[in-house]
Amino acid sequence: QVQLVESGGGLVQAGGSLRLSCAASGGTFISYAMGWFRQAPGKERVFVAHSTRSGFIAYYADSVKGRFTISRYNAKNTVYLQMNSLKPEDTAIYYCAARDYYYNNYDDPQLYNNWGQGTQVTVSD
Repeated sequence: QVQLVESGGGLVQAGGSLRLSCAASGGTFISYAMGWFRQAPGKERVFVAHSTRSGFIAYYADSVKGRFTISRYNAKNTVYLQMNSLKPEDTAIYYCAARDYYYNNYDDPQLYNNWGQGTQVTVSD
């Protein structure tokens, strides 16, 4: 099983940017497709972005398309989430997730078998 540790969260004003990082250890990173999810207080965990194992293909939730970019640097066992033009509704705990099985469905959190502890992102008005 791979271990995941997120970092880079914080407080930012609306319109600002943050870059989240997720460092993986204990597994063969390139074997894992990676995802980012978020959970706002009192709400379910929802899909944000997904990167295939190679990093050549990415998928995004409609709410973040054009603002967020997922990327991975396999040589450093790290996946990133660049978040631009942040809005107050982006406020949530952001989780990194990994899976080593292929599924057509990339936005279901139940299909990921490894999770980080999360990092808080707060966007003020």
